[in-house]
Amino acid sequence: MIEQLNSSISVIIATLNEEEGIGPTIDEMQRVLKNPYLVVVDGNSVDRTIEIAKNMGADVQLQEGKGKGDAMFQGLRNLGSRVPYVVFTDADYTYPAEYVPQMVEILEQNPKVGMVIGDRFKGKYNASKTFTNPFYVGNRLLALAQLIMNGVNLDDPLSGLRVVRSEALDGWRPKSKGFDVEAEMNSLVERRGYRIVEIPIDYRSRMGEKKLKLRHGLGIIRRIFAEGFAI
Repeated sequence: MIEQLNSSISVIIATLNEEEGIGPTIDEMQRVLKNPYLVVVDGNSVDRTIEIAKNMGADVQLQEGKGKGDAMFQGLRNLGSRVPYVVFTDADYTYPAEYVPQMVEILEQNPKVGMVIGDRFKGKYNASKTFTNPFYVGNRLLALAQLIMNGVNLDDPLSGLRVVRSEALDGWRPKSKGFDVEAEMNSLVERRGYRIVEIPIDYRSRMGEKKLKLRHGLGIIRRIFAEGFAI
């Protein structure tokens, strides 16, 4: 069934100096989804990211603004034709593409589900669920904040692997420019009356330099509080 859906799936990847991970990320996504329409929005990389993505057949767009959220929105805005489902993933090869068909299948079978998210903490990353791991602790605190402020109950609200029903994002002009975009997207989808489903996924060590820092957590928490007052 998934093979029949491939022409209905677009993949958007935001990049900035990801020459190590972008090739394996694109290759795996193309193999699993049998050549989907793949869009790379690049924030002016100074390494070989753009070259590698173009050589692998991706539609590469130079980012007009700055930040992950801005890049994701540009990719969404510039999709050439309407597709039922949009995949968002990171360029560092951390998220296995093998879970995407299952995520699409959930959307196919459940019209009330607007988004499916890969939950890193229920997969093999489970070994790192410890209160000495700042990544885990930060995610748990942000998950609690989003539950309290936005009514969004997710185990891994900041996961970068998600498949969204495109109609759930109709007319969306995100206020988030950076790493707070996932929190805004969660709130938007729920406000529009859709359910969000999480599935357990494995999570690999990133290829290349880590972009997300602890300081970005402040921007994410501000976004969660802002969404709490959104109309």
